[in-house]
Amino acid sequence: MNELPQVAREALAAFDQAPGWEQRARLLMQWGERLEPVADDERSDANLVAGCESRVWLLGEQEGGRWHFRATSDARLLRGLLAVLLARVDGLDAGTLAAVDVADWFARLGLSRQLSPSRSNGMNAVLQRMQELTGQR
Repeated sequence: MNELPQVAREALAAFDQAPGWEQRARLLMQWGERLEPVADDERSDANLVAGCESRVWLLGEQEGGRWHFRATSDARLLRGLLAVLLARVDGLDAGTLAAVDVADWFARLGLSRQLSPSRSNGMNAVLQRMQELTGQR
């Protein structure tokens, strides 16, 4: 588990303490409040992720070979999912990011069984967009 970014390890520990879906859903909403702000002018079509049922905006920038992402959504639960996804990928280089298994990450958090197919597809679309931004697709 040490290969994970610190914030990803924190997410695993927090979700491990949540015994049921209601607690995990509440925790997701709390994590969603931790997202870095995305300004109104950044909520443009250029930053909109295609393939998501709800609107999701994603921005990425590279510093010293490592990627940092910001994201938001108009759906509260989705903001939580974005937050835990960003916890998993923030600070990774492009090659490591390309190898991230979204399904495995959400399974480790105990969230995969409650993710609808459309939300799961949306998280995969976000990861694909990250890979496009990093030049891996």
